[in-house]
Amino acid sequence: VQLQASGGGLVQVGGSLKLSCFAPGGVDGFGTMGWYRQAPGKQRELVASISRGGTTKYADSMDDRFFIFRDNGKHTVYLEMNSLKPEDTATYSCYAVSIFNDRIKYYGQGTLVTVSS
Repeated sequence: VQLQASGGGLVQVGGSLKLSCFAPGGVDGFGTMGWYRQAPGKQRELVASISRGGTTKYADSMDDRFFIFRDNGKHTVYLEMNSLKPEDTATYSCYAVSIFNDRIKYYGQGTLVTVSS
């Protein structure tokens, strides 16, 4: 199972980025999908998730700045990030949970987001 994350880059404080997680094989076999991030020297943290039906969850630290949405027709989950802060600098990775066994998770490669002050 492949998940292709993209959209990271360098942005100034207060700027916005939209990350994409594309599943070339489609998303029919996935339930919840979402994003993790890991900053240098820190533990990985869950950023946001979205269920197959569209129910979203966010980490408290996102402060309503981040929005996750999925387009099943385009086999893609997006993470829109606004009002970016230096502490948002991290490698962001997407994941997907199998609908056949919710203990099975697939991970994509990370995409680096750097917020400069």
